[in-house]
Amino acid sequence: MNLWRRLTLLVSKQYAAIGGQAVIEGVMMRSPNAFVVAVRTPDGAIRLRRDQWFGLSKRFPFFKKPILRGVLMLVETMANGIVSLNYSANVSMDAELKAKALAKGKTEAEYEAGKKKTEKVDFATFFTMAISMGFGIALFVFLPHALTALLGEYLGRDWGLDSFAFHAVDGVIKAAIFILYIWLIGFMPDVRRVFQYHGAEHKSISVFEADLPLTVENAKKFTTQHPRCGTSFLFFLIIVSIILFSAVFTVVPIGQGLPTILRHVVAAAFKVVLMLPVAGVSYEIIKAAGKCSTAWWARAMSAPGMLLQNLTTREPDDKQLEVALASIKAVLFLEEKYNLKDADKKVLSLEEVDLQSLGDIADNNSRLKDFLE
Repeated sequence: MNLWRRLTLLVSKQYAAIGGQAVIEGVMMRSPNAFVVAVRTPDGAIRLRRDQWFGLSKRFPFFKKPILRGVLMLVETMANGIVSLNYSANVSMDAELKAKALAKGKTEAEYEAGKKKTEKVDFATFFTMAISMGFGIALFVFLPHALTALLGEYLGRDWGLDSFAFHAVDGVIKAAIFILYIWLIGFMPDVRRVFQYHGAEHKSISVFEADLPLTVENAKKFTTQHPRCGTSFLFFLIIVSIILFSAVFTVVPIGQGLPTILRHVVAAAFKVVLMLPVAGVSYEIIKAAGKCSTAWWARAMSAPGMLLQNLTTREPDDKQLEVALASIKAVLFLEEKYNLKDADKKVLSLEEVDLQSLGDIADNNSRLKDFLE
């Protein structure tokens, strides 16, 4: 069997996307065909916002191809994340947000309409994504590139754009900025709570992957780290970008003949375009590492990302674990009850429900094997 065939088999038998994201006082969880946000309300209940997930890959199977699915995942995750964060803020901080809106002269009806508008994917969502991506590109692409060029000039090193050294130093600076950023925001009390829910999300997924009952007691046994975490994904983004940028800039004379400053601006802009294949490749790597998590090479590749998760996760309490487990139980329940895997159109509409405890969600017979692509 040739190498390409082996790689194809490896990436085509990964776990389907059962993953999530920590939000304000809650967890967003997405299975292949269901989407749930679970939030702890001020009165102590767990509010679930549940819906069918009918993404582009469901409508256009072409997007399920390796590399392409990673790019699509990045875009969809950002859109889902923004909507989920807005929803969780509206639930957990409703009284505070309403008071501010009324103080500014809005009516209660206007406040409720505006709140609902932020809880769906629309033009405003993509505008917010554009602003966020612009900030991220400035901080993690243009700034490291500029600092690398300045550092090379200061040290008297001939770090040309076509050299591996330039992109290696660029990657190190990028990683340092990311780590410093995460470390600093970790001191904020609200962010620390989000990091606790991040740990709860990982624990709940680990319980499911271990084929154990989804209970708080079982979740406590697992670490807050997970090999398929978005933090690990960002680490792979940096490593893959170093390799890809070095290869491409060696072959393609980007900005050749232009003044030095303009050449670096063009090169940094070209890196932004290359981030799409970088994201696709990084996604395939993290999927492979997640599937073969017990293999020595997978553990070695995942180790730096797992270490980074010490900054982005905290040990959750029982109440936070309840919320995370409610979210994963809900997506599994929806998958099984409505047979969403075989649905070729939307059969489930958005619905909200309040739970008093984790036991309010019926157990189901879903197992990890049911979510293999």
